[in-house]
Formats: sequence, structure tokens, C-alpha cells
Amino acid sequence: MAGLISITVTAIFTLNIFLAIALIFLERRDPTATWAWLLVLFFVPFFGFFIYLLFGRKLGKRHLFRWEGKNRIGIETLIDYQIEAIEKGTFDFRLDDTAHYQDMINLHLRNNHAVLTQDNDVQVFNDGVAKFDALLHDLENAKDHIHFQYYILRLDALGNRILDVLIKKAKQGVKVRVLFDDIGSRGLRIRHLKELIDCGGEVAAFFPAVLPLINPRLNYRNHRKIVIVDGRIGYIGGFNVGDEYLGHDKKFGYWRDTHLRIEGSALHPLQTRFILDWNQASDRDDIVYAERYFPAIPRKGSVGLQIVSSGPDAEWEQIKDGYLKMIFLAKEYIYIQTPYFIPDISFLDAIRIACLSGVDVRIMIPNKPDHMFVYWATYSNVGKLLKAGAKVYIYENGFMHAKQIVVDDELSTVGTANIDVRSFKLNFEINAFIYDREKSHELAELFEQDMQLSTELTYEMYANRTRWIKIKESVSRLLSPIL
Repeated sequence: MAGLISITVTAIFTLNIFLAIALIFLERRDPTATWAWLLVLFFVPFFGFFIYLLFGRKLGKRHLFRWEGKNRIGIETLIDYQIEAIEKGTFDFRLDDTAHYQDMINLHLRNNHAVLTQDNDVQVFNDGVAKFDALLHDLENAKDHIHFQYYILRLDALGNRILDVLIKKAKQGVKVRVLFDDIGSRGLRIRHLKELIDCGGEVAAFFPAVLPLINPRLNYRNHRKIVIVDGRIGYIGGFNVGDEYLGHDKKFGYWRDTHLRIEGSALHPLQTRFILDWNQASDRDDIVYAERYFPAIPRKGSVGLQIVSSGPDAEWEQIKDGYLKMIFLAKEYIYIQTPYFIPDISFLDAIRIACLSGVDVRIMIPNKPDHMFVYWATYSNVGKLLKAGAKVYIYENGFMHAKQIVVDDELSTVGTANIDVRSFKLNFEINAFIYDREKSHELAELFEQDMQLSTELTYEMYANRTRWIKIKESVSRLLSPIL
């Protein structure tokens, strides 16, 4: 018996050594994340191995998102033209608001192939009831197709209301496709949507488990929330599908989030993103190019925006790069709303430098955790910035889930990416970067209204926190690179 135990211990130790070598020399991770995983492997030697297999393995990136019809849309040609025109100074910017940020537009063109569109009408929602009422109305009026993608899709009261409409439209001949994340929508299975499938709808799950309770890609989730109706109306933002997003959860109360409804040429890159995600997840129902998905869109407005996506399949962290560029460009103020604030050192340094440069930096976070370690890591990070002059607000009117940044009443972003390492490196995310004074001012006003429903966390309050809070912060900081 003693010999068996000795052999097992030796085997586990040897396995840890090989994993450590792989972490250091083969996977070429960020040094902070490498040290975090080494601590897990050596301080939790048996379970650490399985934790690493589930959460630590890097994602194979080869041919993850493919679509043969992509070149037929003309986006690639348009991107080349826009890059060249911006560099030569011949680009036709319709508004000064957009022209003022051409270096940031160029960043997203080069970094993410994010085409700039300048003819969009954008409606902002910060309340779940209003957002889903508008969405249900648009779904009811669909004529050709509905592309519906959410990280969390619950078949509760709200989810079933939406499902009933999707089934109704499928029966009418509208092509309905539903894509959900297998982990985010835990408990939901494709068989639960059988009635929709029987009516002609199609359903797919992103990165599903290969066996019950075993998912080798558990750590890499599709956090995007996208809806496209007839290629003419699109939704993007932070709301998932579930009763809690209507404020019906007693634990969280009112749910404060931000979502956009878009009409205009931005629907083409948004549609492309859905098709790429769908074709990756669907086993046999790939979408091929058809003009119905990319109709000619009459000019609806004048809002300039870029649809930017990021994920572990990319070489660079595109949305994080966009966030950093916004911080660098700020002259007057930066308003940030996020449920999680666990950025890397580059982001923290950028915020600190902005504060010390005299920029009015305000950060709003929730007053309650939905993930305990994440909450205390967030609290620790905002605490560091108080000394540099940042203003921190704790939202008290329910749960703050919005992912938005506004800069100088001119530049803003709304989407799915939180300010944390998971959103920057591990999740598949999508954001709209908006170059428009009116919409950015509207988002800033919403932030200032939320300030009236918040408590300001001062440096004195943070310095006087209890010893127990300091302990929770210390533990959470150690784990933050892998949260």
C-alpha cells in the first residue's frame, strides 16, 4: 500500500513538472498568468492538474472561424480602401466628431478589420423591460430571417416569451437561427428547443461538452450578445435573456445594463460576426452567402461606429486595445461602468496616468458580488486608483452590469467586454465603438444619473477598510490573473 502511494505521489509530482515546463517554455503565456498557474499546480498538486486541464489549456486557433462567403460582401476591399484613404488624408468623414478620432479608427481597421460605417441610427437602452419590449416588437415584424445569439439563454418567463415568437415566425417561413453558449446557458440543451427545430428553426451550442460534465474548452466562452433581424436591425450590448435581466431576481434586484439597437450599414459587419460564430458552432447547417443577409440599407442616421470583436483566437487583444486608446485620447473625462474591474497592469497604469494628468476619471462598479473573488479583486483594483485621483462610485440601485466607457462627450463604447483578463484574453466578445457627440453625451448623462443612485468610495473610506476585507482582497489579487 505504501509503495502504491509513493508511486502515485511521484507520478503526480512528475506530471506537475511536465505541466510546468509546458507552461513556461511551450505556451508562452503572460508571466503573471504563468506564475498563477504554477502556484495552483504546486500547492494543489492533484486537483490542480484537473483544474489546469479544464481551465488552463490554451485554445487551438487554427481555422476556428471560417466563411467562404466573406469576400463576397466587399468588406475586405472596403477596409483596404479606408486604411489607404485615412493615411493619405482623403477619407470622407461626414462629421467632425468622427474625423477627430481617425487614428483610433485606423487602429481598429488594422487590428480587427473593423470597417467604419457613418450612416447609423442608434437607440440606447439602459433598462431590460424597454430593451426586450423593443426586441420582441422587431422579432414579431421579421419578414426574412432572425439571427439570435446570447451567452445566457434561459427558458424562464422571458425566455419562453421570446421562444414563442421565434416559433411563430418559423412557422410563417422566417429563417430562425438560435446560437447559445453551452456554459453560459448551462442546463439548456438543443433538445429543449425541439419545437422550434420542428418548425424549421436551427439551433447550435458554442463549444459544447464532449461528454457530460467534461468540456476541454470550458475556459473559452462566447460572451457575445447579437440579434439581427432581416439584415436591417441589430442589437448588441450587455443584456442576456433571463428574468433577472428584467429585475425579477430578489438577490440582485434592478438590473442596470446598457444595450444598443442599430439600423444602418453597421449591420453588415454585425451580420458577418454572427455568421462566423454560427458556422463554427453548427455541425451541418452552415450559412452560405446570400444577398438576403446583406440587403442594401438606406441611410438611417449619421452615427459613425465600428463593430469590434475579440477572442482567444486572435493574436492581439483588440477590444482592450480600443479601451486603452480611448484612455490615451481623453482630455477632459473618462466615465467607466463595469461589473468587474480586474485589468492587467497596462490598463491600471493608463488609468493612473490619466488621473495624474488631470483627466476626470470616474469608475462605477456594483455594490454586491455575483462572483465573490471577482468582486474583491475589483474592490482592490479601484482602491489602488483612488490615491491617484480617480473617483469610484458603488451603484446601489440593484446590480451594475453595463460595459461602457465614455470619453469627452465625443467617443464611447458599449458591448459585451468587461474590464478584466477574462474578457480581454479568454472570452469571445463584441463591442460597438461610437464616434458621435450626441450618443456619447447621452451615455454620459446616463452615467451621471446613475451617480445619484450610487455611493462614492473615498480614499479615506478605502484606507479604513477592515482587516477581513484586506485578507479577501489579498487572496483575490493572487487569483486575479486566472479569474
